[in-house]
Amino acid sequence: MNLRIGNGYDIHRLVSDRPLILGGIHIPHELGLLGHSDADALTHAIMDAMLGALSLGDIGHYFPPTDPQWKGADSLQLLQQVNALILQKGWHIGNLDTVIVAERPKIKPHIQAMRDRLAETLNIAPDQIGIKATTNEKLDAVGREEGIAAYAVVLLICD
Repeated sequence: MNLRIGNGYDIHRLVSDRPLILGGIHIPHELGLLGHSDADALTHAIMDAMLGALSLGDIGHYFPPTDPQWKGADSLQLLQQVNALILQKGWHIGNLDTVIVAERPKIKPHIQAMRDRLAETLNIAPDQIGIKATTNEKLDAVGREEGIAAYAVVLLICD
């Protein structure tokens, strides 16, 4: 059995007049994340972890923000494409673990919905996905509620 790990990170600025989407779930909040796609920082971190585990670059290589076809894109659809690439190369997800860093809104009430949505998208069990939430204790840009960050690590298995 071959194993590979990868880690990913993403951060997006919080702005008005944008929806807040994390893990494919719309979270009610007065601010949303700014980005070329739907700016789902959690899903972007997961994709980078998956690609990094196989030394395939990052999401900017596959979905560049300069390409108009990705404007407003649903990040879960992009995640499906990354997962298809991983599967095509003979690998599958063993598990993934993530952390969302945000002062507000409270993320905990949405974690199960995010796990379920990501599991459905990746065709894995929800218990293969860990999602934790924390604050930055009012430190730096995330602590000042200027953005939301996400970290991800993934274990890929090739039997």
